[in-house]
Amino acid sequence: MSRPADGLPPGARRVAAWCVVGLLVAAVFVAMALLVVYLRAVTAPLAVAVLGSALLYPLHQRLVRWRLPRSAAAALTCLVLVVLIVGVGWILVRLIADSAPKIGRQLSDAADRLREQYGSAADPASQAADGMRAFGGKLASALASGVVGGVGIAIQLATGGILTLALTFFLLRDAHKLPAFTRAVVPGRYTDLTVKILRRAFLAVAGFMRGTTLIALIDALFIALGLALLGVPRAEGLAALVFVGAYVPYVGAFLSGLVAVLVAFADQGLGTALWALAVVLAVQQIEGNFLQPGIQSRTVSLHPAVVMVSVVAGGAVLGVLGAMLAVPAVAMVTSIIALLREERAKPDGPENAGVSVCDT
Repeated sequence: MSRPADGLPPGARRVAAWCVVGLLVAAVFVAMALLVVYLRAVTAPLAVAVLGSALLYPLHQRLVRWRLPRSAAAALTCLVLVVLIVGVGWILVRLIADSAPKIGRQLSDAADRLREQYGSAADPASQAADGMRAFGGKLASALASGVVGGVGIAIQLATGGILTLALTFFLLRDAHKLPAFTRAVVPGRYTDLTVKILRRAFLAVAGFMRGTTLIALIDALFIALGLALLGVPRAEGLAALVFVGAYVPYVGAFLSGLVAVLVAFADQGLGTALWALAVVLAVQQIEGNFLQPGIQSRTVSLHPAVVMVSVVAGGAVLGVLGAMLAVPAVAMVTSIIALLREERAKPDGPENAGVSVCDT
């Protein structure tokens, strides 16, 4: 068999070419991730604004159909978003401030009992109790003095919140102009495909946000009902924590459920804590076997392994915010790839030139 001048067979040359392509693609993704991290003061509010707009866009559209001006509809929608975030955030902060010291004392007592029976083997439990008690005391004192994390962090949070709110307002108000803007910027042969990509990406993010929100509401309702029947205090705060944790798949559900069990343990002891654990596990089983397949399969369907890897990778890049943004970002990319495959399969398919990007 003849070989090219460099001595490599054609198969090896193809493999080498694909390796080069793979390395270039990986380099592009790494560069984009570094750019996102470097500009996180802008990219993080923009990402949160896109998620908020996708979630509340139906409300905005309903207000517009009621003949409310688009600016007024966007302002009212943003007001709803602010009320939801501030309300849930305040409930969670008060829950942590009120419960953490008591949980720490209960764990400390349990550690003392274990130390009496098992000696130094109980040291890790004692350290965990001391850490929980110290954390709760510091947070409670910070809330009492009106300073949480210092003035610098407060300013950063305020700046990011204002930017997020402004971006959400403009996205809601001017979303209907995006197709025309895209056609004015993108070259003619790629215009319709770009509009389709934007629309599919928006629908994927909107579907994820709505499906996750519905699942979070159902989980929080069941958790609140179960904890209330057990007589666990601050059941509404624990339900709010479950609601927020649902936006970080798997990891958030585990942590919020753990807090619910700890609060039950702190207030009523081991027996109630075990019943609270049973409630949490039952709700998670209902979510995994019924809610996720029935709701998310209609909007966006991702393999659990892909979800877990995405959450870990997002957390490594941007912390908690990255863990929350990772899954909708992967869902968006997956939907775009599926659209490109569909377009490749029907190169002469009909064009949707008049379809709005945000038409849901």
